[in-house]
Amino acid sequence: QVQLVESGGGLVQPGGSLRLSCAASGFTLANYNIGWFRQAPGKEREGVSCISNGEVNTYYADSVKGRFTISRDIAKNTVYLQMNSLKPEDTAVYYCARRFSCSSSLIFGSWGQGTQVTVSS
Repeated sequence: QVQLVESGGGLVQPGGSLRLSCAASGFTLANYNIGWFRQAPGKEREGVSCISNGEVNTYYADSVKGRFTISRDIAKNTVYLQMNSLKPEDTAVYYCARRFSCSSSLIFGSWGQGTQVTVSS
């Protein structure tokens, strides 16, 4: 069964850090473009970051550039999102998904449950 499971969210103070994990099962993660998205209350889901298949290229939304880093561990079939210097506006449910391309918001399959990130003092 093809599945992506997000984890690692939590409550953190502004300026803090979290590392999110996206564990894949049923397929080889490195063969796909994998993206992180987020959805804040009352807002549309937005793309945050993407890591391409094959030759690794990474992409970031302007709002997180310089603060977030996406990476993957092929042996663990997992993609990570290291989030530093977190801001209250980063509060959202974070999702990972297989993207048709890192320049498109279209994904394969359906959304998972996501992981909640709350940045608050």
